[in-house]
Amino acid sequence: MVLQHISQDGYLSDSDLETFVARAWADEAIDGKRILFIIPDQTRSMPMPQLFRALHGAVHGRAARMDYLIALGTHPPMTDIMIEQLLGITPEERHGRYGDIGIYNHAWQNPEALARIGTLSEEDIASISGGLMGQSVDVTINKRVLDYDLVCIVGPVFPHEVVGFSGGNKYFFPGVSGADILNLFHWLGALITNYSINGTKHTPVRAVVDRAAALIPVEKRCFCLNVIGKNTKAIYYGSPEAAWSEAADLSAQTHIIYKPHPFQSVLAMAPPMYDEIWVAGKCMYKLEPVVADGGELIIYGKHIREVSVTHGKLIAQVGYHVRDYFLKQMDQFAHIPGGILAHSTHVRGMGTFENGVERPRVQVTLATAIPEAECRAINLGYRDPDSINPDDWRDREEEGLLLVPNAGEILYRLTAGGAAE
Repeated sequence: MVLQHISQDGYLSDSDLETFVARAWADEAIDGKRILFIIPDQTRSMPMPQLFRALHGAVHGRAARMDYLIALGTHPPMTDIMIEQLLGITPEERHGRYGDIGIYNHAWQNPEALARIGTLSEEDIASISGGLMGQSVDVTINKRVLDYDLVCIVGPVFPHEVVGFSGGNKYFFPGVSGADILNLFHWLGALITNYSINGTKHTPVRAVVDRAAALIPVEKRCFCLNVIGKNTKAIYYGSPEAAWSEAADLSAQTHIIYKPHPFQSVLAMAPPMYDEIWVAGKCMYKLEPVVADGGELIIYGKHIREVSVTHGKLIAQVGYHVRDYFLKQMDQFAHIPGGILAHSTHVRGMGTFENGVERPRVQVTLATAIPEAECRAINLGYRDPDSINPDDWRDREEEGLLLVPNAGEILYRLTAGGAAE
């Protein structure tokens, strides 16, 4: 059963969210239990301050303990200041009113922070992937998850380049998992391509994630939210699978925009929460389908100064390339984690690699604070961000120019018959 509250004519208020959370937990047998909430970091739009306070009001005092684990995946750990901003609390509140609540960063690179909970066999992966992959993988997860009686995911659902729609069990894998399984299914997603997966509800990657989550020997719950900008359209509560399913259905209606024709030039304005290309690449993932053949997608944001704090050295080794560049030379890239290769292909987009010649379908250009030499070295274009005037793209869709403010969460597709030129 899924409990839900959908605003029919606007958005949910803070009091709506508080009432919903209280209702969701009213009948849960949580008295005396240890509860862990798994939440997103700052790279997801989410009314986390409202949810944090609502959850505290509904759970604190009933549960024996309530803590939070930030589903970083492979993102850098959040500082205390960042955590307090994420939750909307002051340092005084964190150490006072909320002083008995543990708030932890996931540590994907620390073997001592992880626990093995099972294995997906070669046969499992071959069956799920339709034969695209056939390797076994150990399933590891942050061992804190195993220290609680109940684990509750709290996060939004958007179209997603790797899994189809984010949210639900994705907060376990890759949110709080080890590297092996995330590298496997990210590369699986890249093999299938962003084109085919993004905005598709049921995908082989989602099946891998759900299969891995079934190995977690802890009771699970989930709040899934439909968030548009800073506003919440709906909230769902139930099992991770059921709540996610309902939220994904609504996201398919609210987070996909259809355009009648492709565009020669798309200016994707990265919001401040995307402070490196590792996450700002979402601008490309969500807009690739509406860029015309031979067109250009510009990722614009003067606040972006890094390719990736965590993965920058590996990305510098391989650069950004179309899928077949790697697929037809895998012996040269076998030592590179699948998650790195997947990110590379997702940012570079569709294209071909024949007879040693790579031909991407579109040009991807960075107009950021990353120097031109670095952009060229990783096989991306460069524009001086100071030379960009967003008004040059505004209201010129009929001329083949598209301006997208706050790019990265809304997926753009072409209507039937609007194939790229």
